[in-house]
Amino acid sequence: MSLKCGIVGLPNVGKSTLFNALTQTAQAQAANYPFCTIEPNVGRVNVPDLRLNKLAQIAGSAQLIPAQIEFVDIAGLVRGASKGEGLGNQFLSHIREVDAIINVVRCFDDENITHVENSVDPLRDIELIQLELILADLESLEKRIPTLEKKLKTDKEVEAQIVIAKRVLEVLKIGKTARSVEIKNVNEEKILKNLQLITAKPQMFVCNLKEHELSGNQYWQAVEEFAKKENFMALKICAQIEADVASLENESEKQEFLQQIGLQETGLSQIIRSSYNLLELISFFTVGPKECHAWTVKKGSSAPKSAGEIHTDFEKGFIRAETIAYEDYIALKGEEGAKNAGKLRLEGKEYITQDGDVFHFRFNN
Repeated sequence: MSLKCGIVGLPNVGKSTLFNALTQTAQAQAANYPFCTIEPNVGRVNVPDLRLNKLAQIAGSAQLIPAQIEFVDIAGLVRGASKGEGLGNQFLSHIREVDAIINVVRCFDDENITHVENSVDPLRDIELIQLELILADLESLEKRIPTLEKKLKTDKEVEAQIVIAKRVLEVLKIGKTARSVEIKNVNEEKILKNLQLITAKPQMFVCNLKEHELSGNQYWQAVEEFAKKENFMALKICAQIEADVASLENESEKQEFLQQIGLQETGLSQIIRSSYNLLELISFFTVGPKECHAWTVKKGSSAPKSAGEIHTDFEKGFIRAETIAYEDYIALKGEEGAKNAGKLRLEGKEYITQDGDVFHFRFNN
């Protein structure tokens, strides 16, 4: 499953520094001038999951293969982007292609780093970006609805799309996002997704602070309050610390550095896990002597759908899934112990995959 999180924000807020740290590369150029990033940089990142190590240890797996998520570093957005200002058109086309949005917000003062709005005000910056995204969606729907209405003359099924599109349009006109529209059933949810609206995508805020203010400052407090009120997720990090940690050679050096500055884990680990949750993803595992592999599926996926993540033939010829809950696998020291304790279950086509399930799929060739 290839799902993408787009890293967005105003120029010079630390997006590229964060992306480099996430992907542990210098792939995205980081510099103190607007539009440093033009073409989006893309990197795949391992999802931190201690369960993988524990499963592999019990099974004696020779190789660990973690789940992955894709991050896209997108050009900085400026006021007027919806009308093509700056790199607005490119920004908006790139952001339409991602599944979720990570909005990096500057929450630090530094006279040596320019701000495109000439002052630091994270709530204004958030409002600016939200407004540009809303205006872009508004323009998109105003063009699309007349086209759908013409199509209605020959295709009556388009009527449901028009109803949803108009409902969203009214919400956008009062400055709210497509995500705030009440969706009544699965069919409406599918229609909304097919409209490919930017503000319908799940979104979280990542606040970039200075190292000595990482416990919080007035900027962070303002964003945190706003996020709670509007039902957004918000995290705080120091992008420079993350870049410094990512540049270290091995894991022990990284842990030592984190301990020295009083952190238990990197902010990146939090961002990766939160992105996974934002996209409503879960992991299941296949475990054996050769490899212990974490696989990614959407919450609510059936066992055959999960099997299809490994190979399409597994889904087509699905017979059953030999299933052990992660907790049972650990507590009973592996497959044999789980089987002897009656904790290995045979699940059919209707079974809904649970986070942490250890599967062995049976299928017809």
